[in-house]
Amino acid sequence: MSSTPSAGPGILFAHRPFRVFLWARGCSEFSYQIAAVAVGWQIYALTNSAFYLGLAGLVEFIPTLVLIFVAGHVADRYDRRRVVQLCQIAAGLTAAFLAWGSFGGWLNVGEIFAAVAVFGAATAFESPAAAALLPGVVPEGMLQRGTALTTGAFQIAMISGPALGGLAYAVAPAVPYAVMAVFWLLAALMNAALRLQRPVDAQEPPTFAALFAGVGFVRRNRAVFGTISLDLFAVLLGGATTLLPIYARDILHTGPWGLGLLRSAPAVGALLMTAALARHPLARRVGLRMFQAVIVFGLATVVFALSHLIWLSLLALAILGAADTVSMVIRISLVQLATPERMRGRVGAVNYLFVNASNELGGFESGMTAALFGAMPAAVLGGLGTIAVALLWMKLFPTLRDFERLE
Repeated sequence: MSSTPSAGPGILFAHRPFRVFLWARGCSEFSYQIAAVAVGWQIYALTNSAFYLGLAGLVEFIPTLVLIFVAGHVADRYDRRRVVQLCQIAAGLTAAFLAWGSFGGWLNVGEIFAAVAVFGAATAFESPAAAALLPGVVPEGMLQRGTALTTGAFQIAMISGPALGGLAYAVAPAVPYAVMAVFWLLAALMNAALRLQRPVDAQEPPTFAALFAGVGFVRRNRAVFGTISLDLFAVLLGGATTLLPIYARDILHTGPWGLGLLRSAPAVGALLMTAALARHPLARRVGLRMFQAVIVFGLATVVFALSHLIWLSLLALAILGAADTVSMVIRISLVQLATPERMRGRVGAVNYLFVNASNELGGFESGMTAALFGAMPAAVLGGLGTIAVALLWMKLFPTLRDFERLE
């Protein structure tokens, strides 16, 4: 990594549209990270089943699969701020329902799954709209730094959210859900105050062809297709974090607080890497760096899978998070720079379906594999599979491997 001559990250923090966007995204992600701990622990406490843990990932993925292309078109035709705001209000009301049910003692697994499905639908609309907002809130020429700082906000949420979620759940199952509802409401209020410098006017009518135009764009752009598909298979195979409730209770012999630490560990490594990338953006050979980061991600997954020591598990997860951040910053910046402004919502929807939603599908795969073979073999196989995919994609997409610069 080497510095570029462009202005430092302090200019971005002083830029009000970006600052409001950053706080709103951070609050929303904070709630989602609390949900990952609270929902996972509650499901495992009620069922003692790896199968149900994996099924939660599938339940969250199905609404995304059904709605994501509509969501991308909505992000390109309507006010993206309002789309994000409505999604956060819906998620907040759902969190309030979970708090009410947990407090009353009548919440069951079926109702938790229904709430998870609502979270999946809300995320399906929020993610492409929010991703498409980013280029409109950063100054020209600072997208990579803006992406790195936004990723940093996610990592702060991923550190504090699981840790607070685990502690709050130890107090009472209803507490983390109440906190989620409050932060989603705050995020919605901040989005109402967001003012874009470069708003986008809808130009295409809502035709069937326009709905799936993002798929055609990704298929024609070799670099974008290689980037998105690499993360699809890497995340699909490397979904060991779904098994964290099993590792926390049955392998590392800890409780909800330990699960919160394990959930936070990848974000600690990611936050440190984000700080480095914000000050020293990747200046050359970014394609090769992305492949190297995915390989390190797979190796760290294997180390975590075999560990019986909590300090080693935390270290492996931190390295995993740092490697994932390098890959994420390169991927997001490359896709955004290669995509016309009027199509960013639809291409963002394809990216979300192939990459972010594969977290849920990867969680389902990890849960099923763990139910069949055990948690440790499932995590080891996932890490080795991630390494194999990265090596194969280096051969299949040489132009992506040789991609030199982002900006």
